[in-house]
Amino acid sequence: MSISHEESILTSLRKITRAIDLYSHQLSRQCHLTAPQIGCLRYLKKSGDSTPGKIAKSMHLSQATITGILDRLEARRLIIRSRSTSDRRKVIVALSSDGNNIVETVPSPLQERFARKLAALPEENQAVIDTILGQVVSMMEAEKLAAAPVLQAGSIMDGPGEPA
Repeated sequence: MSISHEESILTSLRKITRAIDLYSHQLSRQCHLTAPQIGCLRYLKKSGDSTPGKIAKSMHLSQATITGILDRLEARRLIIRSRSTSDRRKVIVALSSDGNNIVETVPSPLQERFARKLAALPEENQAVIDTILGQVVSMMEAEKLAAAPVLQAGSIMDGPGEPA
């Protein structure tokens, strides 16, 4: 007995959700870091010293969310925050040597793996996937939900109180 398209689509959506959950939990167990924390460390490794505002913008997260992430990274001594010598109002964020060592060993985030495989598809296939996923978002009435281009478990809503 074959399953309906509706059941197949719902099963596929659930598999996608589970794959994200499982990968996020694996990262957390393996590195004791969340995907946004790893993203922040990777951004600092790539871009060098930065400000919380620039990090927030690059990760599509609010300043409040980034502050929480930076607090946790600083508590683990993976980053160093200091005041700018030219403008004491400005905070500069830098990788510590421990942070640099960890960022060298963490696996790539799920979205990077996915993006590489997606980029390998022909342009017209990418366009079809984009269009259909846009329709799925619309069908779920999720157009107005804030979301960053990060695949991680749990809520990544852009706002204060986020457990990133």
